Amino acid sequence: MFHVKSNLQVRLAETQTDLAASQRLRYEVFVRELGGDGELVDHQGRFERDRFDAHFDHLVLVDPDRSADPLDQVVGVYRLMRSAAADELGQFYTDDEYDLTPLRQTGRNLLELGRSCLHPDYRGGTAMLHLWNGLADYVRAHEVEILFGVASFHGTDISALAGPLSFLHHRHLAPPELRVRSREFQDMNLVAPDRLDRVAAMAATPALIKAYLRLGGYVGEGAYVDHAFNTTDVCLVMDTKRMNERQLGIYTKKRAP
Repeated sequence: MFHVKSNLQVRLAETQTDLAASQRLRYEVFVRELGGDGELVDHQGRFERDRFDAHFDHLVLVDPDRSADPLDQVVGVYRLMRSAAADELGQFYTDDEYDLTPLRQTGRNLLELGRSCLHPDYRGGTAMLHLWNGLADYVRAHEVEILFGVASFHGTDISALAGPLSFLHHRHLAPPELRVRSREFQDMNLVAPDRLDRVAAMAATPALIKAYLRLGGYVGEGAYVDHAFNTTDVCLVMDTKRMNERQLGIYTKKRAP
């Protein structure tokens, strides 16, 4: 267990029940709430699954007081794949959407983040902080140097997302040595800088993406439109050596011994 505060517990999934509970939460968020789908989604059982699950570590946020049913106790999820697991599998999940050659060529230790979500009742409070603390412990334990993964805007209407996508392109594009590129390229340079409403663009950017940016994260070049999941994805890249120390402290507060 990485971190416990109040009744919330953050730990890696240890059993098939833990994994199923994380897939149940993913179904509620990605399928019911956001309209996604996939080949292995179980609508009858309400589980969002894919072929990559067995190769990831699953960081789960558990509220044991929420329900007597263990499948309903997981209220937050992060899916984590290290370089060694990707080498064994032959790819990262993100390889399907982005060319990750620049990251591999660094020779540094990589960690892919994905499927991050919180139950609606736990948003806007401290739940995400607990997950970030658990993630920070994981990064330290495995000496991770670069974190990356896709993060999503809801919907596939690019015209509706032109502002925030352009803002990310103009203000947060990764340096060349870390600049991955989407395979089915969707240009993000849609609104010229002098015509961009920055306030509106930031307001339309999901909170998780903004949190990564505050840590000093970057975005890759081009978006990826995922029609099956009803999302428009960007690839976020974070170099642990370049993270903003002040902001990092907000997300990884020291825990009492």
